[in-house]
Amino acid sequence: MRPHQERGHLTAGFLDSEPLREADEDFVSEVNLSASMTEEEREEIQQELAKLEEEIGTLRQVLSSKEKQHAELKQKLGITPLSELKTNFSRGWHDMQSSVAYKKTSETLSTAGQRTSAAFSTLGSTITRKIGDMRNSPSFRSFEEKVENTVSTIKTKVGGTGSGGSFEDVLSSAAHASSQDTPTNNLMDSSGRQC
Repeated sequence: MRPHQERGHLTAGFLDSEPLREADEDFVSEVNLSASMTEEEREEIQQELAKLEEEIGTLRQVLSSKEKQHAELKQKLGITPLSELKTNFSRGWHDMQSSVAYKKTSETLSTAGQRTSAAFSTLGSTITRKIGDMRNSPSFRSFEEKVENTVSTIKTKVGGTGSGGSFEDVLSSAAHASSQDTPTNNLMDSSGRQC
């Protein structure tokens, strides 16, 4: 084989190989550290690691003790989780209201509300004017006259004079007159008493 082919073969084989996996990387780093580290240095690092783990355990115990003390002091002050939640909510609400974004949004909504109110006011005025125009129209006057004539006719038929009184008065008098004419009011039982 020629040397450049041999190198090409080795290079191609190296490029074709799979990338290192995490386990392979750990193995390579252990090999590199072990090769460059003496046994004394290794023991020293392990002792330092053990010391750090012991300190971490001590700090966890201290933190746990401080958390218990914290909870006891809160309890003595009457601070409950609910009151803390209320306080946090109030503080958050206050912070939000004092934010620039909230103020801009509030101003925008206020302006929109004023414009909407003005639009509804204009709409109400327009509707009132249109109803007034409609009441003055010839077709509405014709309808109004027909209703008045019908009411007068009903009053006359019920026994009224055709003048005076409201439509409700006419209806109640008609109902009163018809209740007196019903045959059930004149029924008597076998003893002669009215039913």
